[in-house]
Amino acid sequence: MPEVKIGIIGGSGLYHLRGMTEIEEVKVSTPFGEPSDDIVVGNLEGIKVAFLPRHGKGHRIYPGGLPSRANIYALKSLGVERVISVGAVGSLKEEIKPLDLVVPDQLIDNTKGRDSTFFTSSIVAHVAFAEPFCPELSQVLFKVATRAGATVHKGGIYVAIEGPQFSTRAESQIYRSWGADIIGMTVMPEAKLAREAEMCYAMLAVVTDYDCWHPSQQSVTTEMILASQKKGIATAREILRLAIPEIPQERSCDCSVALRNAIATSPAHIPDKAKADLALLIRKYLK
Repeated sequence: MPEVKIGIIGGSGLYHLRGMTEIEEVKVSTPFGEPSDDIVVGNLEGIKVAFLPRHGKGHRIYPGGLPSRANIYALKSLGVERVISVGAVGSLKEEIKPLDLVVPDQLIDNTKGRDSTFFTSSIVAHVAFAEPFCPELSQVLFKVATRAGATVHKGGIYVAIEGPQFSTRAESQIYRSWGADIIGMTVMPEAKLAREAEMCYAMLAVVTDYDCWHPSQQSVTTEMILASQKKGIATAREILRLAIPEIPQERSCDCSVALRNAIATSPAHIPDKAKADLALLIRKYLK
């Protein structure tokens, strides 16, 4: 199979991509277990892409149980260099309305106990994460969404919560006091793992609700989210279709060399099993 350089991780409501041709479902095994589902590889606008439904077909996996390490590793093993994440979020700002889109540039990790690094087996690595989303890929998404006529907000802070429950009103107000713009459950640890895998990662966030802080919204319900989701995901699908051809073939961002000076462990002290399990990520730095 030819290498696939662009990967799309579909969140709630986005379980397949319309318009893909020459489709092949690929089953990938990783040292970190099985990914959420088989990866669908095909052509979109004449470009090879890999699509992975984050929660599995039929939405079977809850946010805290996502096999994020397996998902990112599996995409990496297919040759993916850039990952576009699509996900439903709540708004924490009046001006960010339901059905708007956001391309965030910062995040706050408020999750608990998730496997957020590949480097747990006798290898220590500290990647730079000041800019958690790839600015080049994010810019492509923003430009295309604007050109498509969508109401899209450039930049913003995504606060990731554990879930699967929605926030209390007190929590929602705290997140607003932190300056967060949107709230969701799935961007972490994906973004950290993508950086460790030297993959560009950007997000197209679909706003479905005002969380529970807003006077007009006493609580968030699944029914409410699903209703907004259907409309927002249709817009996201069209933006993905238009964005794929706009992504430059070559990368000039720092994402591609995130591990270059990040591995603190001496190669002589890295066990053979760890070297084998993480060869996909670290082989070029152990020569």
